[in-house]
Amino acid sequence: MPNTSRFSLAATAAFALSALLAGFTPQAQAASNPLIEPRVLIVDPAAQADAAVQAARRYGTFWATGNEELAREALAPQFMDRTLPPGRAQGVEGPLAASKAFRAAVPDLDCQIEQMIVAGDRVVAHLRFTGHFSGQFQGIKGKGQPIDFIATDIYRIANGRIQENWHIEDNLTLLQQLGVVGA
Repeated sequence: MPNTSRFSLAATAAFALSALLAGFTPQAQAASNPLIEPRVLIVDPAAQADAAVQAARRYGTFWATGNEELAREALAPQFMDRTLPPGRAQGVEGPLAASKAFRAAVPDLDCQIEQMIVAGDRVVAHLRFTGHFSGQFQGIKGKGQPIDFIATDIYRIANGRIQENWHIEDNLTLLQQLGVVGA
């Protein structure tokens, strides 16, 4: 006996494809069969989304410029780094120190937000860092070689500021570009 759920799914998909090809769209179906209305509909207000985007943009711009004021505006006073690297201070001081140290290695560091997703109180930011290793890192002097790596951050926003951050960086690519590890 065939799996009913698979059969139903396949039949539904085939019907949907033939209906779309015949010009029968979901909009046309909605017009002929109105959808029920929820009794209560809760949608995050645009102001909250705008505040979340602004906080994420401030933090990205801090990484691009090293401007500590932007980090202090973006991060809540009780900011928590939930993927704290070894040796980095917890709280706002952690990213400030990390930025200074990284800028010592890559003085022309730039950061771009490649894409951003906002959902509820979360922001996912896909970042790209570029520059040239012309400073010092772990006792190694740069020779001006290009730096280009990505990172992804997940922020929890409250009151227009980043309360928590979970992040992952492509550290292998970075360390290869710095010459700390072999390619």
